[in-house]
Amino acid sequence: MRLGYFAMPMHPGDRAWQETLREDRRAVILADRLGYHDAFIGEHLTDRLENITNSMLFLATLIPETTSIRLATGTTNLSHTHPALIAASAAMFDHLSNGRLILGVSPGALSSDAELLGILDEDRNAIFAEAIDVITELWSRKPPYDIGAPGNRFHVTTARTADLARGIGAVHPPLQQPRPEIVGTVVAPYSKGVIAMGARGFHPLSANFLLPKWVATHWPGYSEGVDSVGGVADRTDWRVARTIFVTDDEVTAQDYGREASTSPYRAYYAHMLHKLSTGGRIDLLKSDPAQPDEDVTLDSVLDQLVICGTPAQVTEQILQLDEQLGGFGELVYAGMDWVDEALSVRSLELMAEAVMPAVNKHARFS
Repeated sequence: MRLGYFAMPMHPGDRAWQETLREDRRAVILADRLGYHDAFIGEHLTDRLENITNSMLFLATLIPETTSIRLATGTTNLSHTHPALIAASAAMFDHLSNGRLILGVSPGALSSDAELLGILDEDRNAIFAEAIDVITELWSRKPPYDIGAPGNRFHVTTARTADLARGIGAVHPPLQQPRPEIVGTVVAPYSKGVIAMGARGFHPLSANFLLPKWVATHWPGYSEGVDSVGGVADRTDWRVARTIFVTDDEVTAQDYGREASTSPYRAYYAHMLHKLSTGGRIDLLKSDPAQPDEDVTLDSVLDQLVICGTPAQVTEQILQLDEQLGGFGELVYAGMDWVDEALSVRSLELMAEAVMPAVNKHARFS
């Protein structure tokens, strides 16, 4: 089982932006040193607690500071930008990073981002579907291109202006061929989108704020999609994100991971609970859709979604998850604000140096 890293990232609103950006860079640099396989970084335009507005731009600053960790947008919101710009920028990033790009993609879920861009009332899932076609076809077709069906939002071509003998009208391809790995975040039970991912050859990353029973619904859908095109689904392609805190003693684990008023895990899930509640998506935090909304409390969410403890305790909880899900290829550690830098760094270290070696003695895909 591989170990990956993910961060939205999320920080208290009163922290200086430069300070949080430096901290998020340090976390990825540390993950690289510790041997984490990849680092997924999210992006939002209009959430002051989530400080990355362009994940690819942020990750580009880490190319010279890291050596082996794969750098993953987590995600690039395809409804926000013309897909030809994304395809060209991602291809250049792939060359700059010597083939370390993973392109994480999504429609873009934050309504205030959509309103800012004037697309609040548009079908962002439809925009996403057209955009991902443009990106993959720009990378696979020869210029001058003719991408997009009549009536589509995007019709991409350079036919009127191309001078191919001089290289004009052609988009640079990425270094990785036929393309970089494309990953989609799965944020709902029984997702239809994960079926489409399987059919397209994209890989799923199950969100850290979903209960394990809902995460378990993702693999059958993904496998269905792969089967529909005559493929064989490989569980090692499945990433599962979890909210984890590891430390040397159980008391500190419970305090910093769940109970203290200053806990970054508590702050994170307080914000997520509010966003999901006001966005009409609180069912994601329920063990049963019929459960009353008022039963979904911050403490109940923390109890179900935060894996915390000593290395031995966290190892046991991860192996239980592995058994419950039937095996998966990568555990993605969700990073938090470094309220206590020493504890935050120690958790990342223990995860790589103590927990994962123990997990891989027993995990289904080790």
